[in-house]
Amino acid sequence: MAWYLYRLGRWSFRHRFVVTAFWLVLLVLAGVGANTLSGKTSDQFTLPGVESIKAFDLIKERTPEASPDGATARIVFQAPAGSTLADEKPLVNQTLADIDSAHVATVISPFDSGSISEDGRTGIATVTYTKQSIELDQADKDVLEAAPEAARDAGLRVEIGGDVLQEIPETGSSELLGILVAIVVLVITFGSLLAAGMPLLTALIGVGIGVSSITTATGFIDLGSTAPVLASMLGLAVGIDYALFIVSRYRHEVGLGREPEEAAGRAVGTAGSAVVFAGLTVMIALVGLSVVRINFLTQMGIAAAVTVFLAVLIALTLLPALFGFAKRRIVSGKLPFLKARDPEDQSGKRTFGRRWADFVTHHKARTFVGGLFVAVLVALPVTSMNLALPDDGTAAVGSGPREAYDLIAANFGAGTNGPLVVVVDTQGVEDPEAAVAAVTDAVTAVKTDIATVVPAVPADADDAAREAFAKQLETAQYATITVIPTGGPSEASTQALVDTIRTEMTSVEAATGATVLVTGQTAVGVDVSEALSDAFPRYLLVVVGLAFLLLMLVFRSILVPLKAVLGFLVSVLVSLGATVAVFQWGWLAGLIGVSQTGPVLSLLPLLLTGILFGLAMDYEVFLVSRMREEWVHGRPAAEAVVHGFQYSARVVTAAAIIMIGVFGGFALGDDAIVKSIGFGLATGILADAFLVRMTLVPAFMALLGERMWWLPGWLDKLLPNLDIEGESLARHTGESPQAEPELEPLSS
Repeated sequence: MAWYLYRLGRWSFRHRFVVTAFWLVLLVLAGVGANTLSGKTSDQFTLPGVESIKAFDLIKERTPEASPDGATARIVFQAPAGSTLADEKPLVNQTLADIDSAHVATVISPFDSGSISEDGRTGIATVTYTKQSIELDQADKDVLEAAPEAARDAGLRVEIGGDVLQEIPETGSSELLGILVAIVVLVITFGSLLAAGMPLLTALIGVGIGVSSITTATGFIDLGSTAPVLASMLGLAVGIDYALFIVSRYRHEVGLGREPEEAAGRAVGTAGSAVVFAGLTVMIALVGLSVVRINFLTQMGIAAAVTVFLAVLIALTLLPALFGFAKRRIVSGKLPFLKARDPEDQSGKRTFGRRWADFVTHHKARTFVGGLFVAVLVALPVTSMNLALPDDGTAAVGSGPREAYDLIAANFGAGTNGPLVVVVDTQGVEDPEAAVAAVTDAVTAVKTDIATVVPAVPADADDAAREAFAKQLETAQYATITVIPTGGPSEASTQALVDTIRTEMTSVEAATGATVLVTGQTAVGVDVSEALSDAFPRYLLVVVGLAFLLLMLVFRSILVPLKAVLGFLVSVLVSLGATVAVFQWGWLAGLIGVSQTGPVLSLLPLLLTGILFGLAMDYEVFLVSRMREEWVHGRPAAEAVVHGFQYSARVVTAAAIIMIGVFGGFALGDDAIVKSIGFGLATGILADAFLVRMTLVPAFMALLGERMWWLPGWLDKLLPNLDIEGESLARHTGESPQAEPELEPLSS
């Protein structure tokens, strides 16, 4: 592989005008396509085989005019002290009458539903829509937010909750912060604006093409509006990192006195090989999200994988083309206050990386045990991790949704914010009314964690109401029972209640012939969390298994990929432990603007695992491939660890800091979901790069010595030689591997 990449690098260098023009034209075409061919995004949520979603489908099939999974707004009215809501009835009715946008399905007044508190001051109106919240027009939201103005001016307190005002996260300022961090790190790393600008330029081109292409695709296929978020986040991070490694190697080769074209070929042939396999591991982890079978996760994963693929291609082609323009100026253009640097300096000086590697390998056992102790300490909070989807109770204090949630909880109980709906499917049942009554009795008998059960037809209903219910049951062949839990939507007791009701309904179904389904937005959240938990082992098996095989091909060893996978698990546990401590326990939450603690986002462990796995393997490939390069070229295993670490530590450190800066920028944003993802990723990168790859890995490799590279003879014959060390370059060019300067001997 090194030989083919070497030739690609030289070809791109010689044909720099063609290559550069190709990528710039592609960027322009993608931008034009995004502005002219893009369509509306589709955020319909699908999760095949889940009970709560089945119930929604049943309701829509039997009563097409219904929209059970549509957006919902809960408008909470509270009269001033000394008066009741009945005194303000005209204002309440006028407010609800003003909510007349195109996609409103129903508007239910608190006076019609009886949703008025015991003291008569507070009431809840419910507005349902025909579309899910993320698909509503801005006009729908504007009408809803403007409707209460007159009532507020008259002295009523009006708060709007529910999912109707949900917005797509804006990440522009977060990306800008990440770019600024990248600029600073690159300038310090290279001491040159020219060298520092190349990784940033190519990364931005890759993200521009990738995100614009995804936007263009919305005109032809259904894509969610969240698909570009992860693509831009990861595309920027890996685009800078991959280019950083190749630029660093090119500067090093030029510094050794090679001709620029030869240096470009060797940079792409050696560092480019590591970039290819690092990119493959990231793409495997992202595409592997499809095994979870949640549509928006699949879309996010594939969209991000496309952007990573573009980052790899640009690093292998556009970068050497830019080298053709810069030639030897890549080592000049230094800033007056910074010394131009070669991150892979081999002058023989004892750098900090060399001193750290000497320390770790000299105290290998103590370093390894000490590093594991720190990892376990930080990961401990993960044992008390609670998972849930976000709700209004986790919104920022003082926001409208949070105020509405607190008012409802204080006057009606926390469970009113997340009622459960029990759907009784009576199709084919001999006595439908008796079946509904039996289910109602069974649900009422559960008692634990239930505040109220609202039957399909009230016990005190008159004959007309009962006749209407019987007719509706005959037509639609289903009935709904509402259950108000004692706990809020994200509380563990509510999640347990969903499972309890489903378990208790088994015997009722057998006795009546009816099918009972538990649904509602709260039940959907529970089902999503459980589906993710069930899919997690399968996801790990697929992704880790494929990556293990890929790394075994790269390093021709069994213990190196095994160590890489185990080190990754350490990084994930540390990241999740820190996330629980901050977002669930509230430790140091104010530092990143977490105003409300609560359960960890149920998607986070899987999403974090997928992204972190790919990035962790990046550092593994970049760091250990240089160690293997030293070992293959004749150094003893212990010396290869130290020398490989010295030559790659500075550039890996820069790459990690850039990643931390990019993800840390998202952690400082306003959106709670994006904030938790950004924090988890930044913490995971910090742990993986500095604790695992730069401390535990060299200590462990020093402990094992030559055994680290053991591979059974029969397997060695079966595995193809991918040659990421560049041995084939020496054979094809007739040049022996570049002799490395002798450094001080290792401490014994």
